[in-house]
Amino acid sequence: MVDNISIDGSVAMVRKKFPEVHLIANKENVGFSKANNQAMRISKGRYILLLNPDTVVEEDTFKKTIAFMDSTPDCGGLGVKMIDGKGVFLPESKRGLPTPSVAFYKIFGLSSIFPKNKKFGKYHLGYLSMDETNEIEILSGAFMMMRKEALDKVGLLDEAFFMYGEDIDLSYRIIKGGYKNYYFPETSIIHYKGESTKKSSVNYVFVFYNAMIIFAKKHFSEKNANLFSLLINLAIYLRAGVAIFMRFIKKVFFPIVDFMLVTLSLFTVSGIYQKTTETVFKTELIKWALPSYAFVWIVSTFLSGGYDKPLKLIKTFKGVAVGGAILLIIYGLLPKELQFSRFIVLFGSIATLLVLLTSRLFTHFLKISGYTLEDTSKRRFVVVGDKEEADRIEVLIKQTTTVSHFGIIAPTSEKLDAEQFDGHINQLSDYIHINKIDEVVFSAKNLSSQEIIGQMSKIKTSKKVDFKIAQPDTHYLIGSNSIHTAGDIYILDINTITAVENVRNKRILDFILSFIALTLLPILIFLQKHPLKFLKNIFLVMLGKKTWVGYVHGSKEALFGLPKIKPSVLPNTNITNLTEVLIKKVNLIYAKDYRLTKDITAITKNWRNLG
Repeated sequence: MVDNISIDGSVAMVRKKFPEVHLIANKENVGFSKANNQAMRISKGRYILLLNPDTVVEEDTFKKTIAFMDSTPDCGGLGVKMIDGKGVFLPESKRGLPTPSVAFYKIFGLSSIFPKNKKFGKYHLGYLSMDETNEIEILSGAFMMMRKEALDKVGLLDEAFFMYGEDIDLSYRIIKGGYKNYYFPETSIIHYKGESTKKSSVNYVFVFYNAMIIFAKKHFSEKNANLFSLLINLAIYLRAGVAIFMRFIKKVFFPIVDFMLVTLSLFTVSGIYQKTTETVFKTELIKWALPSYAFVWIVSTFLSGGYDKPLKLIKTFKGVAVGGAILLIIYGLLPKELQFSRFIVLFGSIATLLVLLTSRLFTHFLKISGYTLEDTSKRRFVVVGDKEEADRIEVLIKQTTTVSHFGIIAPTSEKLDAEQFDGHINQLSDYIHINKIDEVVFSAKNLSSQEIIGQMSKIKTSKKVDFKIAQPDTHYLIGSNSIHTAGDIYILDINTITAVENVRNKRILDFILSFIALTLLPILIFLQKHPLKFLKNIFLVMLGKKTWVGYVHGSKEALFGLPKIKPSVLPNTNITNLTEVLIKKVNLIYAKDYRLTKDITAITKNWRNLG
């Protein structure tokens, strides 16, 4: 086992519980290639397997793969059928060599449009069956079984690759060394694709495609390598630009549409009012006044949580009411020549509310993701396992989430007790469909990994279903809802501090307090213990680089597993000289039970230390 400076206590755990394991504890993160090479150099096996930590293998996976390699002497490397945390086949289980043409088809989407075409679908070899053994070119580093004899001939992983591309490079060298690589679907594994693979991030785009450039310069001719590099650089900036643009559009599209509709409704209200009362407003005045009113209502609704997912109508009511109150206050402070009618503010509030409610009902009925009125906090579960395990798992789940439905499916179809179970395993797909299940939890005590993976691959429903695995005698469930999460741990919900509403409110509080501090700086600076640092902190908080109140500072181990927030000026408690254990507990409570009042209290008690 090679450890790249993990901070979760795994090194100490291995030393204590598995003293027979040869442990190499690196003092720095040396990367995927170098760390694996450290282990491969001292390994003595006939075969060497690179296996990601975010995987679950079947009980006979190694038996089957070794048997295949024993019977296939020309096999230098072997990959298996991989599925993700939702039971969906992962196309990277079998890949072709990323030549310039293959890379071009992949980068510009032709491989996605024509996945089964022999010309355009070469990147993921979409024209090869996922259920048949085939010779392939590129193996996935998530599961890469290799013949030791082949590695002695072609060499180990190239350490020029830090994280991505090393599996492509080694796969290609195995072929150049006279061996063949195979895709072997007679056994399957789950690959959760967790924290190490945030494929939607701009950083991933740069790291992954730069690895491709290293590969091209190493293996292609200078002409092809230059062409490949040009394509890759185009892809980097295209993908990064599109990612940033789409993220921006997703955030502002809905508010912009609402702004235009509210503005239109205000002009309609103004027109009706002028016609019925025979009043004439100055055209230049209402041209800028009505859009300004609409802007205030949209911003107020946004700050009140009216655009948080899932949508909640009460927050829309609150936003419109607060916006109307703000406009009436501003209206009263304006000079007489800029005041034209309180009627527009009052009836504009009603019109705005009707527009916003209508738009939310419209998106709800269209079932636009995130913009529905469904309460996603309530989840519908089913456990596949015996009654005892199901009861234990139910307690774990109910500690952290609201359960609107909880069913139990027997792990076998034999001797079904109707009082204890809602059905048996052969009825699982129907049960999920009929009861609109959100999450399926498999009991590893009652089902083998092979059975679990088989069920995940077999279940096909119109609704997206999440799968979890409950290991016996543990207090957590493993699983993955997306490629952005390594798994979900149902022990304690400590993510209150990172809820959308709390993140926004905390940022607003930080900005307001920074603005007040800047306004009162001539007075406050003389009352601070560290005046210059106080001034620096005001600007850092105002720019969003820091927050005024956050976690109690401690070691990496003490902060491990906590939701990520910005570095803080003040800790959330005045108690000093806390042990590592107490720091962890205090921070857990802060994250779990976060309220704005906690930050305000911390600042009022410790305001002289804002520097």
